[in-house]
Amino acid sequence: MSTLTLQVKEHVAEITIESPPANALSTNILNDLSEELDRVEQDPSIKAILLKGEGKFFSAGADIKEFTSLQGASDYKHLASKGQELFNRIENFHIPVIAAIHGAALGGGLELAMSCHIRYVADDAKLGLPELNLGIIPGFAGTQRLPRYVGAAKAYEMILTGVPITGSEAVSAGLANKSFASEELFQEAEKLAHTISLKSGPTIQHIMKLVPYAFTPQFNEGINAEAQAFGEVFGNEDAIEGIQAFIEKRKPKFNDQ
Repeated sequence: MSTLTLQVKEHVAEITIESPPANALSTNILNDLSEELDRVEQDPSIKAILLKGEGKFFSAGADIKEFTSLQGASDYKHLASKGQELFNRIENFHIPVIAAIHGAALGGGLELAMSCHIRYVADDAKLGLPELNLGIIPGFAGTQRLPRYVGAAKAYEMILTGVPITGSEAVSAGLANKSFASEELFQEAEKLAHTISLKSGPTIQHIMKLVPYAFTPQFNEGINAEAQAFGEVFGNEDAIEGIQAFIEKRKPKFNDQ
């Protein structure tokens, strides 16, 4: 059974993550999202994608429990590379992907949102990369995309503390385009997607190709280094302790090992 639903409305594909309670990014969700992107690519009438989450959250993180089934640095590096590949595909998609973020976009959820081209958020949404609280690090290009939006100093602060910011703060920091009251968010995001869909398809696709020229060529080097580090970190004692503490809902006791 798919973890996502796709509905096309007037040249806009609405993709909804439906994996309660947290819409945690499991391997199944990543695979399903890739398949939905395949379907969109096969429909030339679609001019924009609206990505959102069902229930209380956009996505409250990656599926940490699934991580415990992996073995060794190579497995973890493969996981990171797979997520990075999908998010790179989104960032380089031929039409814009708009993330409508309510509740929370944490960890992998924020990394997914950052791969989208436009982010509309609820005022009270929580956005952050809390991986270091678990003794691990971001693995889906979070260390590379976050500084691009908020600058190095703010990225260091957010990643090293693991403390999330609100939707309103995300707008001020440059991480989100606009924030709205929760009850207005989806309507406003749909309005934006509809406005874009009224434009000529070829012009939209040219813009999607041109804007990425502004990005640094070192981005790919950075995400490769992140995937390597992600694999190495998951082999240490603190990562094992941090993940187990998360599952047991207690504070971790790190030994810096």
